[in-house]
Amino acid sequence: MRFIGCKLRFFSRRVPAATALAFFLLLTGMRAQPIPATYKQGSLHGFLLLKSQDGKVIAVGDQIDTVRGDEVRSELVFRFRDGSIDDEVAYFRQGGVFKLLRDRHVQKGPSFPQPLDLSIDTAKGEVTWRETKNGKTDTKSKHMDLPADLVNGMVALAAENFPAGASELKVSYLAVDPNPRIVQFSFKRDGEDRVEVGGVARQAARFDVHIEIGGVAGAVAPVLGKQPADLTIWTTEGTVPVVVRTEGALYPKGPIWNAEFASPVWAENSTGK
Repeated sequence: MRFIGCKLRFFSRRVPAATALAFFLLLTGMRAQPIPATYKQGSLHGFLLLKSQDGKVIAVGDQIDTVRGDEVRSELVFRFRDGSIDDEVAYFRQGGVFKLLRDRHVQKGPSFPQPLDLSIDTAKGEVTWRETKNGKTDTKSKHMDLPADLVNGMVALAAENFPAGASELKVSYLAVDPNPRIVQFSFKRDGEDRVEVGGVARQAARFDVHIEIGGVAGAVAPVLGKQPADLTIWTTEGTVPVVVRTEGALYPKGPIWNAEFASPVWAENSTGK
């Protein structure tokens, strides 16, 4: 089960050419850690609620995965009560590891100060995005050498497939800055919490996801208040781990929202009894 996508954007501060080169070399020297496909995905349709910190439901979500051979189409869409929408569709292959093929992420409406429309094609190394300035929207594209461990649209899979005995799992993510850039997501297990299912106690593993910008930009981000907040992901313990809750911001400096599974509630007399 995959849910909660991420949009990340950092400050667009210009740096000298030498600094930009050093940052590029730093990124290209990073070792990829593709997510091991320990628990392969199957077809499913899950229901989700997105809540504010005070418990108010602000959006209703659907997670729809379909599988054909070793390729998965995974869509996560949240429809907000104010008319906003957050819709991400990822295509990935699951062999020995998870490999992102394509991803498109759209955010628009009153809940998002800046709209997002980002498309990634890893085979072609093409990134396309729409940028809005002063009421004018332009479509831009860029060729990039995309790393093999890119997790756009697959963030929750890293928690579900966290390697046994590992202290950390680092993967890559394509963020918007306002131009595309690769950052690192550092997953670390951060303890356990008690949850209940039908009044029966269970344990949920808690993962902290820290976003590493890298280079000079990363060094000054905390000083300038531009360091993105960490994400928190919970997975159930057991034979097959599954994400049951995520907590984090969906856009830069955005509010912290919680996404959780939801079960259908029967309306009165809806069953005909």
